[in-house]
Amino acid sequence: MLEALRNAFKLPDLRRRIFYTVLILVIFRMASNIPVPGVDRLALKAFFDSATSGGQAAGLGQFANLLNLLSGGAVQNFSVLAAGVYPYVTAQIVLQLLLPIFPKWEQRIKEEGEEGQRKMNQWTFYLTVPLAALSAFGQAQLFRSASIGTQQILPNFGWGPGQILPTITLLLTMTAGTMFAVWLGELISEQGIGNGLSLIIFGGIVSRVPSSFRNIWETDGVVGILVYIVIMVLTILFIVFVQDGERRIKVQYGKRVRGMKVYGGGSTYIPLKINTAGMIPLIFAQSILAFPAVIAQFFLSSTNPGVVKFANSVVGFFGGDNIWYAPLYFLAVFGLTYFYTFVMIEQQNLPEMLQKQGGFIPGVRPGKKTEEHILGIYKRITLAGALFLGIVAVLPYIVGLFMKSNQMLIQSSGLLIVVGTVMDTVRQLEAQLLMRNYEGFLR
Repeated sequence: MLEALRNAFKLPDLRRRIFYTVLILVIFRMASNIPVPGVDRLALKAFFDSATSGGQAAGLGQFANLLNLLSGGAVQNFSVLAAGVYPYVTAQIVLQLLLPIFPKWEQRIKEEGEEGQRKMNQWTFYLTVPLAALSAFGQAQLFRSASIGTQQILPNFGWGPGQILPTITLLLTMTAGTMFAVWLGELISEQGIGNGLSLIIFGGIVSRVPSSFRNIWETDGVVGILVYIVIMVLTILFIVFVQDGERRIKVQYGKRVRGMKVYGGGSTYIPLKINTAGMIPLIFAQSILAFPAVIAQFFLSSTNPGVVKFANSVVGFFGGDNIWYAPLYFLAVFGLTYFYTFVMIEQQNLPEMLQKQGGFIPGVRPGKKTEEHILGIYKRITLAGALFLGIVAVLPYIVGLFMKSNQMLIQSSGLLIVVGTVMDTVRQLEAQLLMRNYEGFLR
């Protein structure tokens, strides 16, 4: 690996790509520390301190962690990049889920090939803008209503006299920040190494390691640090093992005779990934479970004692501190893994693709029987993938049963992104080296 890295830096073009990627990540981290106009930094710090210590804002802990994860830690600073690339990820997911609902639209995209993919990317960008504005408004409204005591995080946010201009300025700034973050990610994908959006999120997750290290040191001491390092290493091994796991289905291609020549007749295999859904079920599950707590926050200031009591119970149940939250989170991730996996299978349409290419699975009839065969295999291997994602999701809660802190150096869901991003980047770098006749990272 070190030899390959040295070879990579010897090549001017590859060296330029690596430095370009690092430069873009540095720019992103600098922008993540620029606060939005009108935010009270002291009130914001008091809010997150309360959330961490189990105070009034504890109910928003899971939602804040999700936003922090996808914004690269920018939410805790309430920076211009606080919305992060989350709206763009949401736009991609929404369009993926809408395609099967409109078969003609889906067929047209497939027939147009590269041009159809370009249109999908355009629609994703168009959808990102309103979603970014909506996300900015939701975050601003959330922090405005969740202020601690008399300290207002956003004292000038609202639609009252003298508040309209600051509110519009804040929304435009955060929306522009999201598009700026997406643009930085696209620059990395085009001119750097690796997937740009994944690296943007990766940079934010890794940047939080020093503060997590300090918190664990203060809570559990040296022994705690060693235990968490061991847990992190074992988790990485577990993630790599499952992420690379696949079930291979043998495919045979029929022979075709044209004139005096015989074509085809070879065999290959289709690799079915154990974790086809990737990180999406974790994101969906956190969003769904955090939503009731977010809505309940708006009713905590009600003058009706019954409403306030009910809102507090909802916040307490969905806030992450309830004993039933971890099992509920596990079940949500488990179910959503199956749901999103079968959405992806529907889009791939492997039986039709095999039939068009003249391939077949030995012992299985083409068409409906092939579809049932592949679907049956996916149902079995997805069980392992769903259990894997569920365990990764609740690992901090399991660790918290034995340790004083369940923070970990990197949250297990974030670790899944980190490992996947590093593996993808290493493979891309290996491909670049192999194109130039160098031995790559992976053997």
